[in-house]
Amino acid sequence: MGIKHWLAGLAVVAFAGAGAYVYLDTGRATAPQSTFVLLDGSRQSTADLRGKVTLVNFWATSCTTCVAEMPEIIDTHKKYNSRGFDTLAVAMSYDPPSYVVNFAQTRKLPFKVAIDNTGAVAKAWGDVRLTPTTYIVNKRGEIVKTYVGAPNFPELHQLIEKLLAET
Repeated sequence: MGIKHWLAGLAVVAFAGAGAYVYLDTGRATAPQSTFVLLDGSRQSTADLRGKVTLVNFWATSCTTCVAEMPEIIDTHKKYNSRGFDTLAVAMSYDPPSYVVNFAQTRKLPFKVAIDNTGAVAKAWGDVRLTPTTYIVNKRGEIVKTYVGAPNFPELHQLIEKLLAET
C-alpha cells in the first residue's frame, strides 16, 4: 500500500475521530436484514423498522463523539417520535454490556438500545468500524443517508421532516 493511500486512510480516521461528520451518499439501498437484541432481552428485526423513519446509530460508551452527540439524538427522538420517527442505538461488540446498560439508565435514553455482542449487526450494516456511524432509514426500509461522525443536526432534522412527509 502506497504512502498516499495510507495517509488518506489516516486522514479519514482522524477527521471522523475529531467529531466532524462525513456524509456518504448511499443512494437508496435496502437496510440489511438484521436482528437487534435489545437491553430488555427482546429482539427486533430490520423488518420491524418499516413504516417509520428510523435513525440507527452505531456507538460505544468509550467514544467521546458518541457520548457528546447523545443529547442531540435524544432531543431529535423526542421531537419527532410522535410523528412516526424511531431511534435505535446499537452498541458495538467491544462495549461491555454493563457499561451500555449503565449509560442507557443514567442518561434515561428514551429509545431502544441494542447490544451487538457478536459484531454481526455492524458487519451486516457495511462492516461499521468507526463510531458514531448513523443511518437514516425511510418508511420503506431503505437507507437514505449515512453519517460517519456526529451529524449536522439542523440538516438531519430537515431530512427527517421530508421523510416523515412522504407517503
